[in-house]
Amino acid sequence: MVSSSRSAPAQRRWLLLIHQLPGHPAYQRVKIWRRLQVLGAVAVKKSVYALPLSDEALEDFLWTAKEVEAAGGEVLVCEARLLQGTTDEQLGALFDAARAEEYHVLKSEAQNLRRLLGRRRVAAAVITAAAGAARRLRKRFKEIVAIDFFGANGREAADGLLREVEDRIVSLTAPATPAVGAVGLDAAVKPLRGRTWVTRRGVKIDRIASAWLIKRFIDPKAAFRFVDPAGYQRAAGELRFDMADAEFTHRGDRCSFEVLLGDAGLGDPALAAIAEIVHDLDLKDEKFGRPEAEGVRQIVAGLVLTTDDDAARIRQASDMLDNLYRSFQQKPARASARA
Repeated sequence: MVSSSRSAPAQRRWLLLIHQLPGHPAYQRVKIWRRLQVLGAVAVKKSVYALPLSDEALEDFLWTAKEVEAAGGEVLVCEARLLQGTTDEQLGALFDAARAEEYHVLKSEAQNLRRLLGRRRVAAAVITAAAGAARRLRKRFKEIVAIDFFGANGREAADGLLREVEDRIVSLTAPATPAVGAVGLDAAVKPLRGRTWVTRRGVKIDRIASAWLIKRFIDPKAAFRFVDPAGYQRAAGELRFDMADAEFTHRGDRCSFEVLLGDAGLGDPALAAIAEIVHDLDLKDEKFGRPEAEGVRQIVAGLVLTTDDDAARIRQASDMLDNLYRSFQQKPARASARA
């Protein structure tokens, strides 16, 4: 007997939800169908839906089964291997096709926004509406990615278009650079433009605020890299912040944001107020006792728990920092709580 040196490919295991609903009321059918779409399930046969086997998928199907039973229907949830009729590859292709179509729709909507924002002059109301639409598209993108089990085509293209739209909105809504000592300011900022900014992975308040300051007031086109300091080798044109041997990092009792603010010559009272908040949160010495610090701390803590993506943390915190900046512009900077 001759044995093959090649082992048979491992079969994938699936979860199947097989259900039957009463003909009336019709809205119950629609409700269950929508629920299955949200989960990313695909129809294998009529009323037979599949998900790749996982603890989360099992929980989702069991909850859906309860909804079917509550609607007066019958339901069976089972673990399965495909032996005849449909292969694992064919079923996987159904998932990919569904997600690819969703990415395509999202990409088309992002292209429309990009066209709208690409005009030479864009009205404030249009920017506001586009920003809301972009947030909804980003939320939808994350929802699709969560059920993109096998890496369907279109994810990177959709994400890239969305980033273009988000960057354009940022450039259109960036607060004007303070006009304090314009000649001196330009001389300080000019060498900092057109550079790649490097910092440690796992950004928190000081690095998040510093990246926001760079993007909003120094170079709207700045690029960022988030690295492991142990293996990092500096490349030409890079500037480092809040890391060992960086051009902009802690000096004395000043955090990186404060150092960057001073070196760039940004003498804006609203930015100085934000610097006090960042100082208090980063150094934890309560030097300034800003009352806003606790709220900012909780928002940043929530971002850190929500995502490991450093660029996403900065992007999401930027709206908060923009609003904080505008609020400080509307009122005189208060004296520090401590001299």
